[in-house]
Amino acid sequence: MRLKKRSPDFILFLTVLMLLSVGIVMVFSASQYVTIIRYQNAFYYFERQMLWALIGVTAMIVIMNIDYYRIKRWIGPIVVIAFVLLIMVLIPGIGKEVNGSMRWIDLKIISFAPAELVKLCLIAFVAFGLSKRPGLVQNFSKGLLPYLAIMAAAAGLILMQPDLGTAVTLCGTIIIMFLAAGARISHILGLGVAGLCAVMVAIIVKPYRVKRFLAFLDPTADPQGSGYHIIQSLYALGSGGLFGMGLGQSKQKFLYLPENHTDFIFAIIGEELGFIGASLVILLFMLLVWRGLKIAITSPDPFASLLATGITCGIALQAIINIGVVTGSMPVTGVPLPFISFGGTSLLFTLMGVGILLNISKYTSPR
Repeated sequence: MRLKKRSPDFILFLTVLMLLSVGIVMVFSASQYVTIIRYQNAFYYFERQMLWALIGVTAMIVIMNIDYYRIKRWIGPIVVIAFVLLIMVLIPGIGKEVNGSMRWIDLKIISFAPAELVKLCLIAFVAFGLSKRPGLVQNFSKGLLPYLAIMAAAAGLILMQPDLGTAVTLCGTIIIMFLAAGARISHILGLGVAGLCAVMVAIIVKPYRVKRFLAFLDPTADPQGSGYHIIQSLYALGSGGLFGMGLGQSKQKFLYLPENHTDFIFAIIGEELGFIGASLVILLFMLLVWRGLKIAITSPDPFASLLATGITCGIALQAIINIGVVTGSMPVTGVPLPFISFGGTSLLFTLMGVGILLNISKYTSPR
């Protein structure tokens, strides 16, 4: 039996709003020069990010007030729809190609990335399945293999876009959910090794990924080619020093650092706000993870606990990968920084996930 409703987790709510505010300000600061060049409008990306933020916060508040138990009845149809959309994005004429990747469905008014919907749907699906028969998770063939097959199908379709970063985030999140559900450590270690091998194969079969991996090992070997992103990102971070150059004072955003308002926005944060500003952003993510895991631990039932774990760890993994790439700690891959990078679909579904977390927090035990 679930506990009586309480107020949603205010610290989590405030943390998300703070990250969102940082994102809106930094999207404007990072993108104003490039939007003047491309669109003759310094507010082009800022206006769109503001619109998506308003839609996302509205969705978060609505979901926060809808009992998370209702998700169960819609899990099956939504997962099917998500997979259909994931297939449709690969069809020429439906999928929109940007920089060699087909990750978006062009709806004329907006572009929609199905992979973001798939991540949230699979987290809910796996949480529901594992919570129905909790003891079965220790049986590999009956407890894990069915979910691994579905995860592999989704990851395979995402890799065809191609989007290795999102596929890794999805698989990592599901494996963490297996661990949280009580899977055997030997199974988790085996999946970890298999996942690492799969990532290496995915890198080897694509020459541009091999170049990125080699650039990760030694960016200066090809400073004008595969190592360019990392070098320019490190220049930005190094230029910021302790206190930063000041908001709006970035030099790297003047077409030196590519994707400075999306995948590499953290580098602009480091350049303009310095080590202190970048550290505060990381601390906000750590605070979010703490509150999310606290909600998972004090959740009233296994479904809520696994759902909260999956949403929290999905956000955490995405942030770790993005910051790892920007700081040269991981090979370059296109993963946005949650709440901060420019991108409507990612922002919307991340905020919807937080809405579910906040709803679960209303039923947690007060400890």
